[in-house]
Amino acid sequence: MTNPVYVARGLAAAFAARAEAHDRDGSFPKADVDDLRASGLFGLMVPTRLGGGGADFHDYVQVARELAMGNGATALIFNMHASVTGALATVPDDLVRSFGAPEAFFDARDELLQRAADGALLLVAMSEPGVGSRFSAMKSTYEPTAAGWRIRGHKSFCSGAGHADAYLVVARSLDGERTSQFVVPAGEGVTVEQTWDSLGMRATASHDIHLDVEVPESALLGGVEGLAPLVAKMMPQWLVASYAAVYVGVGQAAIAAAVADLQRRGLVDLPAVRARIGRADAELSGAWAATMFAALSISDAPATPETNAWVFRSKLLAGDAAMRVAASMVEACGGSALRRGHPLERLFRDARCGSVQPATSDVCAQWLGATELGVELDGPNGVHPW
Repeated sequence: MTNPVYVARGLAAAFAARAEAHDRDGSFPKADVDDLRASGLFGLMVPTRLGGGGADFHDYVQVARELAMGNGATALIFNMHASVTGALATVPDDLVRSFGAPEAFFDARDELLQRAADGALLLVAMSEPGVGSRFSAMKSTYEPTAAGWRIRGHKSFCSGAGHADAYLVVARSLDGERTSQFVVPAGEGVTVEQTWDSLGMRATASHDIHLDVEVPESALLGGVEGLAPLVAKMMPQWLVASYAAVYVGVGQAAIAAAVADLQRRGLVDLPAVRARIGRADAELSGAWAATMFAALSISDAPATPETNAWVFRSKLLAGDAAMRVAASMVEACGGSALRRGHPLERLFRDARCGSVQPATSDVCAQWLGATELGVELDGPNGVHPW
């Protein structure tokens, strides 16, 4: 594969040109997704032996940032796909075997990753109304059947709802004792409810999904019940830090839009304007440095307490920085930047979503604070977001 960062950078200009219309209409960015598919980026995280790019998390964050500089909503859709393929491709085989995974799981996993490399779009159906993304409080249920598993539930904030080839669904056993993940094909038993009309990230098409579906035994991720919380704790980057790269990209797009606006209007000599641009650059660069350090730590020492701390730090810093930077850029440019159709108006709304997207800034900060205070994260007062 050609350097994926360059590929993403090449796609971003086309994404940016379409972003205003998709935001205005709240429409799914189909042409963007088609471009991602044609570019081969759907296979970014897929091992090379299966025809993919063989990328790691460090590669992913660089690609996601570039895509988000074009359209943050498209980058979030790509993030969901990469979260599925990345988790499947990077969890060590020996670790999965230690949990009791049958050998048949590895064939099913490889088949799914091969499909992604060939262009299948895999998305996530995890959050639920009134529950968010907390695995321990999920109301969606699964139970064994003669042919496999019956899954019933209601999911919200499902980016790309109605456009995926398959969804990674989180559900709990009927007795509430185990939380598991299933790969559920789109089609019969998966119904989309058109609910998404949001302030920002409007083009993600994050509608609700209703599930009443039977899937084969092989749909159980890992081939063993109850693995979802364990995988989340070992690989929190796909639930936390993967979003950081997207919101850094949104923040950088806001700076670029402000710079272009200020240059066009001849306002670059104003000291207050220069100071705002400088502070925005410094704050966002700090968030990006934290994201990159988290990514390198994941490669060098995955799942260690210090690495996981950087995972949460990166999301906290990026979510808050994007929001503050976009707001400051609007103020630097003045009231004209609040008019519909101005790039900063859209970027301001998109950036505002970063601190409330799971794991929220408050959850990240609480997790980090509890860690510093020596609170047992899995104890009765634990703060794991799942």
